[in-house]
Amino acid sequence: MNILFIGDVFGNIGRNMIEEYLPKLKNKYHIDMVIANVENATHGKGLIRKHYDFFLFQGISLMTMGNHTFSKKELLDYIDEADRLIVPYNQPKALPGVGSRVIEIKGKKIRVTNLLGLTFMDGKSQNPFEAIDEILAKDDSDIHIVDFHGEATSEKIALGYYLDGKVSAVLGTHTHVATADEKILAQGTAFQCDVGMTGPYESVIGCRKESIIQRYQTGLMTPFSVADGEGQLCATLLSFNNNQCVSIKRILIDPAHPFEA
Repeated sequence: MNILFIGDVFGNIGRNMIEEYLPKLKNKYHIDMVIANVENATHGKGLIRKHYDFFLFQGISLMTMGNHTFSKKELLDYIDEADRLIVPYNQPKALPGVGSRVIEIKGKKIRVTNLLGLTFMDGKSQNPFEAIDEILAKDDSDIHIVDFHGEATSEKIALGYYLDGKVSAVLGTHTHVATADEKILAQGTAFQCDVGMTGPYESVIGCRKESIIQRYQTGLMTPFSVADGEGQLCATLLSFNNNQCVSIKRILIDPAHPFEA
């Protein structure tokens, strides 16, 4: 079984990259299931219903979120109906949404869990190391993939080792920069600090570079502005045999790394 995880989809360019290249990737790698982090899909922050439906139409089986989950208040109007959406499991309990879901594909029960990191984040979430234990105590899935949405590489690496042998894969999101540390850990868990961003290529993690440079030059909070231009697609391909991950592969499509059929 081949599962593709697409990193933080950012704005219109990110959605366009999925529309153009996901069918080609499915064909090339014989992909059975697609997961995508979509917390930045609507104008760089949040997810409206129209874009949730877009991802369903593109054949994405499950969608994960992050610290910008509720940036678009429209989500509150449809979150109870969005049975393919996964919000951070360790977010404050008063917030709505489901943090871990199981679907069946090719006779396999596949669980996807979304967690928020604590380091350099807002600090309001439950400890992710404690939160994941709640799920593991009752989990009976064949394959379990964790999207760990966090800032600090040290925290992500630590959770990867903590979950080695307990889940199938720990894939990081949030920093929008793909890391070259993909590996299968000693007890069989696939790991990567950050899958990267699917969105504007010439940007500062999706934003117009001029506005971000101005922030650093002046110390003033210049307006948030989504970059335009060419796009990039970052993803990670996991291959399973008898429920065991046997391969993890980074995928990058951008002007410097064109798609090869």
